[in-house]
Amino acid sequence: MAVTSDDMTALLEPDICIIGAGSAGLSVAAGAARLGAATVLIEAGEMGGDCLNVGCVPSKSLIAAAAHAEAMRSAGPFGIEPVTPVVHMDRVRRHIDEVIAGIAPHDSAERFEGLGVRVIRAHGRFSDARTVEAGGRAIRARRFVVATGSRPAVPPVPGLDDVPHLTNETIFANETLPEHLLVLGAGPIGVELAQAYRRLGAKVTVIDIGPLLARDDPELAAVVREALQGEGVELLERTPIQRVEPGPVVVVGSEGDERRIAGSHLLVATGRRPVVDGLGLEAAGIAHDRNGITVDAGLRTTNLRVYAIGDVAGGLQFTHVAGYHAGLVIRSALFRLPARVSDRAIPRVTYTDPALAQVGLDAATAEARGIAHEIVRWPFADNDRARAARVTAGLVKVVASRRGRVLGAGIVGAGAGELIVPWVLATEQRLKLSTMAGLVVPYPTLGEAGKRAAGDFFTGRLFSERTKKLVAFLRRFG
Repeated sequence: MAVTSDDMTALLEPDICIIGAGSAGLSVAAGAARLGAATVLIEAGEMGGDCLNVGCVPSKSLIAAAAHAEAMRSAGPFGIEPVTPVVHMDRVRRHIDEVIAGIAPHDSAERFEGLGVRVIRAHGRFSDARTVEAGGRAIRARRFVVATGSRPAVPPVPGLDDVPHLTNETIFANETLPEHLLVLGAGPIGVELAQAYRRLGAKVTVIDIGPLLARDDPELAAVVREALQGEGVELLERTPIQRVEPGPVVVVGSEGDERRIAGSHLLVATGRRPVVDGLGLEAAGIAHDRNGITVDAGLRTTNLRVYAIGDVAGGLQFTHVAGYHAGLVIRSALFRLPARVSDRAIPRVTYTDPALAQVGLDAATAEARGIAHEIVRWPFADNDRARAARVTAGLVKVVASRRGRVLGAGIVGAGAGELIVPWVLATEQRLKLSTMAGLVVPYPTLGEAGKRAAGDFFTGRLFSERTKKLVAFLRRFG
């Protein structure tokens, strides 16, 4: 049974103590316990953290429901009579809840206790540099791991605090289809949910002071932009936001040239902030700021007994990064082996339709760093499987050194999240495009587009006048 705040016992002195039972903390706890380390896991909220309860799992479940609605509406080109879907948001929520419930046992306190982890369901905070208090207990571990994740960031827009609004922590409990959903933020969370709600039948307006998917390759983001607009999502990019008024109403534009946009619901999707408050970090000598806990290349804080991993470490905020961090901490804390974070081959995916995935360097970053490079592309429109499925919007775009070594890749199109995987390997292992072009890829698959992009690097070289002269010379020998 999990320990509650009513339990009082003597000092606990485990090998490792983790604060936070989200993706990062659970990965460390499972790995440490299986390796025989005495492990304490502290969590006051829901086991599984944001990813399971208010993040990846519910959002992708909602997106899946929306995709089914869109398929019903857009079946005409396949010779199937299209129909207008009837959406019951209470049933959509039930679908989301069922998916979460199916995964929850894997992240439950009971499972981890079965692995030998001591789970304390209470808030944890440092009382000094060597001690954490939680649930009436004092824990003095050999090593600590802070894995408290992040929470939605609410921007300082005048009036916003006084107007009811949704975030990713509350929107999945919604059982009402908005008549008009206003979305503040055109980053991954904003555009994913905007498209999903549009497909479910809501009118949607997305507003951002910057461009759509500002951190992604503009050429790839343009394909997503066209798809969203084609489905009826109104995009107001590079639009100043003056204030928010009850209604909700978002007032945009410049002073003297304002536009009032009224909606039925308001979603704030303007990023996330690491959770560092209430942890007693000052008492433990752990440096931090609004961007998270300060860590070195090995994820150690300024208190060398303490690691910080996942979103709270202030870097890339992805579940797969949390798992990567967990592996490094186990290597360092339990095996005393050197561990160093590298973001060279960390992929990221925006799960719109078409999806957008990137890994490694994009062209703009390579240019900014003065790295000599070439770009090769292959459009989905030239892929037979894409034509058969009528998903021809998109392309594969690869950045390579002048000698053909893969520096990074971006894909926008159907299944981009899966198609990026071989390019993650190629970027991590510094493979050459000749290796990727030489792969035997099953036909017909979308994966052929990647092979074709790699092959395009050699097209000009292979069919050059020099090569033709070589063939002519060799012809003399029979």
